[in-house]
Amino acid sequence: MFKKICFVFILSISLHTLMAQENTPFTKPPEWSKQAIWYQIFVERFNNGDPTNDPKRENISIPTENIVPDNWAVTPWTMEWYGHDTWEKDKPFQETVQYRRYGGDLQGVINKLDYLQNLGVNALFINPLNDAPSLHKYDARNYHHIDVNFGPDPIGDNKIIAAENPVDPATWQWTAADKLFLQLVQEVHKRGMKIIMDYSWNHTGILFWAWQDILKHQQQSPYKDWYSINSFDDPATPQNEFSYTGWLNIPSLPEWKKVDITTPKVNGFPYEGNINSGAKKHIFDVTKRWLSPNGITANGIDGFRLDVADQIGMGFWRDFRTYVRGIQPNAYLIGEIWWESWPDHLMDPTPYTKGDVFDAVMFYQAYRPARYFFAKTSYEIDAAQFKDSLEFQWNRLIKDNRYAMMNVSSTHDAPRLLSDFYNTNKYKYNATPNSDAAYKTGKPDAETYTRLRLYLVHLFTTVGAPQIWNGEEMGMWGGDDPHPRKPLWWKEYSFQPENRNNFQPGPAVYDKVGFNQQQFDWYKKLTAIRANNPVLSNGDIAFLTASGKMLSYKRYNDTDEIIVLFNLEKSTKTFTLPAKATYLNLLTNKTISGNSCSLPTLSSAVLKKIQ
Repeated sequence: MFKKICFVFILSISLHTLMAQENTPFTKPPEWSKQAIWYQIFVERFNNGDPTNDPKRENISIPTENIVPDNWAVTPWTMEWYGHDTWEKDKPFQETVQYRRYGGDLQGVINKLDYLQNLGVNALFINPLNDAPSLHKYDARNYHHIDVNFGPDPIGDNKIIAAENPVDPATWQWTAADKLFLQLVQEVHKRGMKIIMDYSWNHTGILFWAWQDILKHQQQSPYKDWYSINSFDDPATPQNEFSYTGWLNIPSLPEWKKVDITTPKVNGFPYEGNINSGAKKHIFDVTKRWLSPNGITANGIDGFRLDVADQIGMGFWRDFRTYVRGIQPNAYLIGEIWWESWPDHLMDPTPYTKGDVFDAVMFYQAYRPARYFFAKTSYEIDAAQFKDSLEFQWNRLIKDNRYAMMNVSSTHDAPRLLSDFYNTNKYKYNATPNSDAAYKTGKPDAETYTRLRLYLVHLFTTVGAPQIWNGEEMGMWGGDDPHPRKPLWWKEYSFQPENRNNFQPGPAVYDKVGFNQQQFDWYKKLTAIRANNPVLSNGDIAFLTASGKMLSYKRYNDTDEIIVLFNLEKSTKTFTLPAKATYLNLLTNKTISGNSCSLPTLSSAVLKKIQ
């Protein structure tokens, strides 16, 4: 096992060095993105490495929406998820959960980099770090600074921020939180890993410095044209006529003003347009700050994940790609495009992946049919339908981009995999106990674990880069937002048992929760298989069997071949192999000989020819 870990580490180091030397053609994704094994981090719930910087009530309060209780306090990391802290007493769970803070921070991420490297990941996607009052941090106070509570000196950082002219990058300083993030970037790069930041260039929060200036000065503000404002207040009247557009009509998320729109702007579809030039310049200034801190690109990040990308015009995205690649030719850009129409039709990624906008999108389009094949749901499909779904998605993409796709399965915005496989609902529809009283929130049954592990074999052997959401490898479960955002179940902690009947009437039934070593070991085995067999990152794919619930395919190139088999039938089935040979099953380290392989129900094999 020690030799295998070392090999993966050496492979990732050499990859990082190679990619630092070769510039990626403008229209292509960087080669490193095809070999990435992604881990998505939600910092506030990842790990509390520095309790001295834990947020205080004023850090999370928004003056116009100040409903944070006076006796608010940081929630203990090991408290039962559905329990109530002192300040939550006699209040509904859904009312207080968004105000919870557990104290996760950047030091907590740095402290766990060895853990992540041991797991086998080589690329980090970190949810928003920008300074913001909310849990999710898409409501920025400042784009150009890391959240003060993610660093070691919140009070000092606020003083630094207050002394700047936020519109003038020449006045920007590096806060303690900023410097700690740059240290994280260096530590990540030392390990041969990559790191990308998450931003929403579509909107800010109402505490954003430019918005605050507008609220104070109305039409006299130099930023009045940055936002989508419908009307300003007339001081001659008693009422407040100030009106503006918030993202999805959410008042706390005012939108940047969209300009030069030449095609219909419809949710779920791309459109031609741009962003106000002042806001755009600020966005570009922030982009440069993180890509090339102090003018040193080697110390910067490796790309961006762009939130709600369909809300912004394609002209902006083309300009953004040109600007980013002009600074860092090997940067990776991935957009979040999701629903064309909820809850049945996902967006078409094609317009965004032609070489002039993004390198990839978060590929929910490949996960949804996989769930319907591997999980036991009310929307079951067979192997032939699954094959057709995947080929449809892949065939409309340029080949290079297929391999660069981030194959997301669960995220901060979706149910955790174990709960998604345990419930039979349509994907992401009524996936919380609030929307469906019958939604199962407790520990899944044994069959769910088995089926999920089969899916994970597919995830790590299919086309595109696999992604692991914050704590999935620990065996965590939970429905849709807010439930996938529980604090992580680190092995060193003992957690209170969790009430699985949390929203349902009847007696409480408690599940023991905590780090699942068996689940971790399965993920680690799969990351090693992926890293040690480059054909799984760059090889072609050909389906061999797609009948009933039997599926097999091969990944191949000029020098290597891997055969992957799945039996989801109710009895043992025999697969015909492409050639008579001796194969090593990489999942079990056992060999088989011949031109056939029998698998019991609900099992898989990953075969490599050895002679």
